[in-house]
Amino acid sequence: MEPTPRNRPHILLICVDQMRGDALSLLGHPVVRTPYLDQLGRRGTVFTNAYSATPTCVPARVALFTGQSPEAHGRYGYREGVPFTAAHGTTVATVLGEHGYQTQAIGKMHVFPERSRAGFDNVVLHDGFLHFGRRHGNRNLEANDDYLAWLHRQPGHAQSDHVDHGAGCNSQVARPWDKAEALHPTTWTVTQAIDFLRRRDTTAPFFLYLSFHRPHAPYDPPQWLLEQYLAAEHPDQVMGDWVADVAEHLTDGEVEGEFTRQPDDVRRRVRAGYWGLISQIDFQVNRLMEALSDHGLLEDTAVVFTSDHGDMMGDHHMWRKTVGYEGSAKVPLIVTLPPSDDAHPRGALRAEVAELRDVMPTLLGIAGVTVPHTVDGRSLLPLARGDDAPWRTHIHGEHTLHRFGMWQANHWVTDGHHKLMWFSGDGRQQFFDLDADPHEEHDLIDDPSRSRDVALWRGRLVEALTGREEGFVADGDLVAGRPVTTESSRVQQVIDEWCAG
Repeated sequence: MEPTPRNRPHILLICVDQMRGDALSLLGHPVVRTPYLDQLGRRGTVFTNAYSATPTCVPARVALFTGQSPEAHGRYGYREGVPFTAAHGTTVATVLGEHGYQTQAIGKMHVFPERSRAGFDNVVLHDGFLHFGRRHGNRNLEANDDYLAWLHRQPGHAQSDHVDHGAGCNSQVARPWDKAEALHPTTWTVTQAIDFLRRRDTTAPFFLYLSFHRPHAPYDPPQWLLEQYLAAEHPDQVMGDWVADVAEHLTDGEVEGEFTRQPDDVRRRVRAGYWGLISQIDFQVNRLMEALSDHGLLEDTAVVFTSDHGDMMGDHHMWRKTVGYEGSAKVPLIVTLPPSDDAHPRGALRAEVAELRDVMPTLLGIAGVTVPHTVDGRSLLPLARGDDAPWRTHIHGEHTLHRFGMWQANHWVTDGHHKLMWFSGDGRQQFFDLDADPHEEHDLIDDPSRSRDVALWRGRLVEALTGREEGFVADGDLVAGRPVTTESSRVQQVIDEWCAG
């Protein structure tokens, strides 16, 4: 018998934007300090090999909301303007709402139309700069940005914007936030969450999706945080011995470049801004935990913390996301069950390979709710409770991109210990031993001593891509040079039908 709504735990899902999987001091990061996220991890389970299979904002959130792999949801790259509710299946908010939860989203959704609720009872929205809405939608920006509408109500800010300081939302620049810290979008997001706790329906359990736009650029933390990390000792830049193979596509100093060489002082400021934003989130997470405690809710609330993808942060001269390298594809993932759940071992580190599609079935498991058949992710709840049952051997990830001189898809298969990458346009392959080489500095694809490993992992990628409509596999082998798109023909049909009215 399923538990009644009154006996179900509250659920808090925190998703930050563009936070690397290694950016937790709990996991040994040499600079950034995350004491409150570390505390959350020590109260729960940290999954040290968690990935985003499509590491950009839009497709990653489809996986998070629907519990589906790229093969199931059909979004292989970044494209805005795709109607969310028409193109995808049942969402986690819909299912929890059907089982008595009050569902609330606050912060970044990155769906289309922008006001689509994706199954939530209510959405308080801030998607950041929101290129598509600014350039193709209603120029009344407040219509799609509750933060901006709130900012305009603050004394002295009737004409303000969150981009007044001029730091671009995909740029390799950093500067302090130009307004009071209480007006920063990160602080605002938690202010709205605390307000929800005040006015929620106390007769029902809640599912709160709290989605921070940061540490995505602009890298604009409060000044004290930027100064803290500018003064810190920074590690050397990560640089693979394979970068020379693609150096012909490397540019110098492009402020929004994805494969570009930046001066040392620029890299230093960007990293300081990025780490400062993470620390700001860390403090605000603690502020929310204190509010849960004040309302008497902490004892009965499960918390899951993750990110939609990472950021290359200059590793191998790469920036932002979309690639399958660890800085881009690996994400933090913490599952903390309510303190009242005695079956939950505390402070565990689990090395099983997890993916964003596993979040939805995990949340439904916490709620005691049956997982829909549309979900192909797996619940992490047994692992969080200490179960050592057999788990998946690996995951497949992919993203379309325009790097290294052509449009192509980059595919990877990994278990968190080894990784094989394949670029579909030029056929380039790479193989990494992540245990010995966690920063992917040494490509072993042509190492004779690793030929068996390479064959095993290449076979796993062939298996994952067999039958794909692009024709990535023929006669049991990978085929380079096939056309790629950002979505499957099924999703493209939905787009065409939407555009036709």
